Amino acid sequence: MLTLSAVNQFYRESHTLWDLSLEVPEGSCTCLMGRNGVGKTTTLKCIMGLLPLQSGEIRLGDTALSALPAEARARHGIGYVPQGREIFPRLTVDENLRIGMSVNRGDGGRIAYQRVLDTFPVLRKMLRRRGGDLSGGQQQQLAVGRALILEPTLLILDEPTEGIQPNIVQEIGDTIARLNRDLGMTVLLVEQKLPLARRVADRFYVLDKGRAVASGAMADLDDALVRRYLTV
Repeated sequence: MLTLSAVNQFYRESHTLWDLSLEVPEGSCTCLMGRNGVGKTTTLKCIMGLLPLQSGEIRLGDTALSALPAEARARHGIGYVPQGREIFPRLTVDENLRIGMSVNRGDGGRIAYQRVLDTFPVLRKMLRRRGGDLSGGQQQQLAVGRALILEPTLLILDEPTEGIQPNIVQEIGDTIARLNRDLGMTVLLVEQKLPLARRVADRFYVLDKGRAVASGAMADLDDALVRRYLTV
């Protein structure tokens, strides 16, 4: 479904991604792993068009994403939940969710809106509250829900459990697993919590200094790889 081929990216004079190639097959949950600062978030921002490529190609199926402006990529079926959530704190929960309906118009958007409230019942109780007044875990549920309003074929999540209380971590993990395994949604996940990654993902890539240094089935992520590339 999603393919990155020989992607290079620079921050000014710093070469951040080095000939990065990876593939997210349709229906998979693929986890992008690595220590802080190795290029995981940079990779996601390149996919979304928020950072320019120096060279290489990014494709979603038959569509060359690297030829599209950032604002056009959601319309091709990508839902993106950035690191830090980035909800609109002065807008209500309802208003945050309805932003997604500007892309998914009509009955599809209205049905998706109700499905999000069924998935995260706490949001139904807080529709008139401002997003900035929610707890961190509730804001994360709102950010995921806003992406789901688009009814994406590919959901990209950048550390969705960062700074979240354990019971909400469990709930978000359950939601990712349900979307992927029960509804067939393809997921690209950046996640530092190894137990959660093992629970929800079936494939992995490990990044180190902007390069993909290991990949495979999640069952193949052994202790040697964890010690070499993931432990602090």
